[in-house]
Amino acid sequence: MTGWFVVFEGGDGAGKSTQVRRLVDWLTEQGHEVVLTREPGDTELGQQVRGIVLDPSTGEVDLRAEALLIAADKAQHLFQVVRPALERGAVVVCDRYVDSMIAYQGAGRGLGTERVRELADWATDGLRPDLTVLLDVDPDEAVHRKEVKDRLEGLGVEFHTRVRNAFVELAAAEPDRYLVLPARRSRDEISAAVTTRVDELVSVPPATLGR
Repeated sequence: MTGWFVVFEGGDGAGKSTQVRRLVDWLTEQGHEVVLTREPGDTELGQQVRGIVLDPSTGEVDLRAEALLIAADKAQHLFQVVRPALERGAVVVCDRYVDSMIAYQGAGRGLGTERVRELADWATDGLRPDLTVLLDVDPDEAVHRKEVKDRLEGLGVEFHTRVRNAFVELAAAEPDRYLVLPARRSRDEISAAVTTRVDELVSVPPATLGR
């Protein structure tokens, strides 16, 4: 593949959307073709999955069914959006990817991180990001304070603490592929750290990155 794949991860309320938008604007200013996307929900199929998984009105969903729905979104998303963009040399910037599934369904829901990782790897055919930016935030300082919560946001601090711990463990296992930043640093500090790291990344030919 000839493009670059950058993913933002972190707990709910970590500020990912702001930093994703800032990075996309910066990359565009540098002359790159940029594809901004997200999981779940950036395909027609994914929009339906997102509604089922996140809308509280869905009611109780079997945990394995939830994980399989998320996996289906990933397979379609890569087929329809991510891989075509990478093939033509774009920089793909994605809000959430495999780590979120491992953290939320594997650790948070208790389905097992290794089992969920295997499912996610199968759904994505093993495609890994060139860089994952993890915005690390204490759930007590983020999702717990949100007044209106979706189906996963409303699962309580213990759930979100397991999610946070899983994100941190994933990053610690492969430090060269991650940029971990405290989410409560200023927006400008975070943005500067991200653009510095991404600038280094896009100066390397994608074929040498070893996805």
